[in-house]
Amino acid sequence: MKIYCSLILSLLVLTAVAQQKPTDVDKSPLDVSYYPPGYPILKMNGSVKDLPVARVIYSRPQKNGRTIFDGIVKYGEIWRMGANEATEIEFFKPVKFGGKPIAKGRYTMFAICQENKWTVILNNDNYVWGLAYNERKDALRVEVPVQKNADDVDALTIYFDNGNPKTGNLNILWEKTKVSIPISL
Repeated sequence: MKIYCSLILSLLVLTAVAQQKPTDVDKSPLDVSYYPPGYPILKMNGSVKDLPVARVIYSRPQKNGRTIFDGIVKYGEIWRMGANEATEIEFFKPVKFGGKPIAKGRYTMFAICQENKWTVILNNDNYVWGLAYNERKDALRVEVPVQKNADDVDALTIYFDNGNPKTGNLNILWEKTKVSIPISL
């Protein structure tokens, strides 16, 4: 009888698990950007053998008619630079970020936004959901000027560009705002 009950219970559990629905599409989809740009394609084509210089993993919230800067993102307050989990940047080798040296490793990114400048923060507290920010774990802070963007960008966009193999920029665009943080080897 015990074996029969165990078998029926196992079948019920398997049926319940098999009928689970997948999650809905996230309103802030996850995205990844590499430096050098297009690194995964370059790697598949055999054009590069080394690891990339850097990678950013972030969620892309949408503007959806809202005011972003000095609206949802309050000036002078800490911002997790995305949605859901805090944005992560990983450096696969030591670099200069905003002109300051930073060691190889994975960091979360935060910002304190102002109308004319941002303080971009790299923090050692990884795997942070939401705004669980701990200032004592800051690895680096850099100030960068705000640029006005001609286009109104609906989805937060973070990407690398590179002028040459040894220098580039991490660009952050949303609404009509753009900031660029120089990166160099």
